[in-house]
Amino acid sequence: MAKGLGRRKFLLYSCTTLLTSLLLKACGGDTETTKTTTTPESPGDTIKVGILHSLSGTMAISETTVKEAEMLAIKEINKAGGVLGKQIEPIIEDGASDWPTFAEKAEKLIDRDQVTTIFGCWTSASRKAVKDVFESKDHMLWYPVQYEGQECSKNIFYTGAAPNQQIEPAVNWLLENKGKKFFLVGSDYVFPRTANTIIKEQLKAKGGKTVGEDYLPLGSTEVTPIITKIKQALPDGGVIFNSLNGDSNVAFFKQLQGAGLGPDQYPVMSVSIAEEEVRQIGKEFLVGQYAAWNYFMTVDSPANQKFVEAFKAEYGPDRVTNDPMEAAYIMVYLWKQAVEKAKTADDLNKVRAAAIGQELDAPEGKVKMYPNHHISKTVRIGEVRDDGLFDIVWTSDGPVAPIPWNQYVPATKGYACDWTDPNKGGKYKI
Repeated sequence: MAKGLGRRKFLLYSCTTLLTSLLLKACGGDTETTKTTTTPESPGDTIKVGILHSLSGTMAISETTVKEAEMLAIKEINKAGGVLGKQIEPIIEDGASDWPTFAEKAEKLIDRDQVTTIFGCWTSASRKAVKDVFESKDHMLWYPVQYEGQECSKNIFYTGAAPNQQIEPAVNWLLENKGKKFFLVGSDYVFPRTANTIIKEQLKAKGGKTVGEDYLPLGSTEVTPIITKIKQALPDGGVIFNSLNGDSNVAFFKQLQGAGLGPDQYPVMSVSIAEEEVRQIGKEFLVGQYAAWNYFMTVDSPANQKFVEAFKAEYGPDRVTNDPMEAAYIMVYLWKQAVEKAKTADDLNKVRAAAIGQELDAPEGKVKMYPNHHISKTVRIGEVRDDGLFDIVWTSDGPVAPIPWNQYVPATKGYACDWTDPNKGGKYKI
């Protein structure tokens, strides 16, 4: 948390804040918040949290729904009495699919709004952009999306999948069921490139072959050259492993179908396409294709039925749920449990310690927070069906423990993370 302000700094801060508030009222702004009388000296009756996602730009197709899931959890918790007898007050900021903006908004939420934690980001580029902010200010981020691993920060809790909980099982399933030749397609930033490094090492170890690899700038729809390369590299068919993010997927799947590359010969395994993206791209372009996640809307459990019904009641009967939304929803509850165990929302060291070991009967199944700040997760592979939802065609035997440092990549093989032991921390040799 920010340190207390001196008298002169406080007066300057107050004047600046008043002026900013007047300007925002006059001109409008992109921050959403509820009414509060909280001041730096008087905590009031609320606990302020930040929500930081792309609500505009190329990533809005995915991140807007994640924000909605977090708001649903907050509404439910507040209705049930809040946290430590206080209501949660969300302050929402738009990262605008721009990584420097994410860093600026994170600083604003921490320094000006004095939130106790932030729920946010989607792309690894946005997470990397804010990581230094959270570490330099010793603050706390909860991150809800599957990612490439190769990271283990004291200041971040990861509720999406590590590669061994999504990418690696997907590759194994494809090798056993769909073929040995892989063409790798991704957006040109850290997650797809690191994920594909892992996949290439895994294919070497498992007897598969990478026949091609290509990237698109995030937000680009110029997919024709990639389609041409796929046809040249896989003239008789083969596996396409897709780590495109955002609305590039719209053009990719439409042109893939238009070129006659259907799922019978060219099965696509996606790791960033879920129910919401299927709905927005058009299910007719995706039927028969695959995705690897830990949660699908079609998971058959009482916890998931409750989650789906609550989301539809809040946002509309035609809406769908997906994996990042579920991971975002449960991370608010895991934070709540940690705060209640710590008996404080403000002492972040106590909250961090209390978060480890937290368990939840989540819509995806049982989850548990590990000392490496990642959670155990059940792995699932789904096939897009005619209604735009997924038939679950494979499920792991149970929750899979998270491994942030990849064991296929030579540089990180044999390393682990443990924040309960000061001699181990974020990276140590097993």
